[in-house]
Amino acid sequence: MENDNSDSKFNKANPDTLCTEELLKDREAIKRALDYYLDPPAPYTEKPRRPSTMFMVAPGAGTESLLAHAYESLASASVLATDFANNLIGPQRHTAMAIQQIIMVAELAVNRALDNVDPA
Repeated sequence: MENDNSDSKFNKANPDTLCTEELLKDREAIKRALDYYLDPPAPYTEKPRRPSTMFMVAPGAGTESLLAHAYESLASASVLATDFANNLIGPQRHTAMAIQQIIMVAELAVNRALDNVDPA
């Protein structure tokens, strides 16, 4: 092994200074990347949501009426899911029954909301 000073082969400049200089060179690229992801250009910004008016609930409908219709729709969906599940076997039947149970839980929540709106 040679006895020369191996430090002479490397740049003796401060590594932090080198990193800072490299960052300064790429500053514009970094700024453009951050602007793109944090403040996207207009074509990529989210557009305000405009709901479809094809199927629209009457704006003046009362809460109790809306909850009653939701309850009836959920009850119908529960019956449909149960009937459908009865025609299936194995994992598909379990999936259909799970969907029916989710509908039933939503039905119970709507029923409780109806009780809160118009206590007996």
